Amino acid sequence: MTMELRHLRAFLAIAEEGTITRAATRLHTGQPALSRTLRQLETHLGVRLVDRSTHHLELTAAGRAFRDRAAAALAAVDTAFDPRSLAALPLRLGHPWAALGDLTLPLLRRWDEEHPGVPLELRRVDDRTAGLAQGKVDVALLRGELRSPDLVTELLLREERVAVVPADSDLAGRDKLALADLTPWPIALNTVAGTTTLDLWPAAARPRTVIEVTNTDEWLTAIAAGRAVGISTSATPRMHTHPAIAYRPLTDAPPVPLVLAWHRGAPAHPAIPDLIRLAHELVAER
Repeated sequence: MTMELRHLRAFLAIAEEGTITRAATRLHTGQPALSRTLRQLETHLGVRLVDRSTHHLELTAAGRAFRDRAAAALAAVDTAFDPRSLAALPLRLGHPWAALGDLTLPLLRRWDEEHPGVPLELRRVDDRTAGLAQGKVDVALLRGELRSPDLVTELLLREERVAVVPADSDLAGRDKLALADLTPWPIALNTVAGTTTLDLWPAAARPRTVIEVTNTDEWLTAIAAGRAVGISTSATPRMHTHPAIAYRPLTDAPPVPLVLAWHRGAPAHPAIPDLIRLAHELVAER
């Protein structure tokens, strides 16, 4: 049987909704028809994509791997059929948090001046690759060590780490902090796109309590409410000021690399070299 876009859309709806019922409602189709479509796709691929052993469906390992491929394929199709792309092909720049810090606005303004015919779209995507893996963006600003063989990276700078603490805490009264100062507190960790892990601390001196969050807004709220402390980079205070949060230099944690990343081997957006050049210029001018 020939595979069609509806097979990809059906699979992604099931993956996102978690049940055949909700996915069928979303796609305005019946449950039996959606189940047949999923079986057709699995038969074509020769693998089971969805584990149906529970009421709440779970993706198999093959299903998780195929999800990114399916999302990227549909994103490419949507871009091809977008009538706006015939006038100008935008350069989609993703980031999971903080973008280029205080250089974000200068980057956007200089780009508009130098490249008026190529829109630069800044998109926050709460994902480890800021949407690169799903084809949602063309290039991304990412922090931390990246080891994916599928990505090409260009180092822009290394950002110092900062402690992020409630403004009314004793910690906020100090000029600088060390990792050990944060140990008695619960630590807020962004498990989706953050650069902080418990490996920063010695194994015998790690915080006992972890509050897991999935995006920057949840992370900031946990700290502002006095429920936790956090660790970030020097870009965060420049992008996220908050009256209930204080930022202090962290003296004994290594800096975090900030890179531009894009897909290896895939046709790259022709404006990526110009973005790299401009980003380097702004960093050098700081």
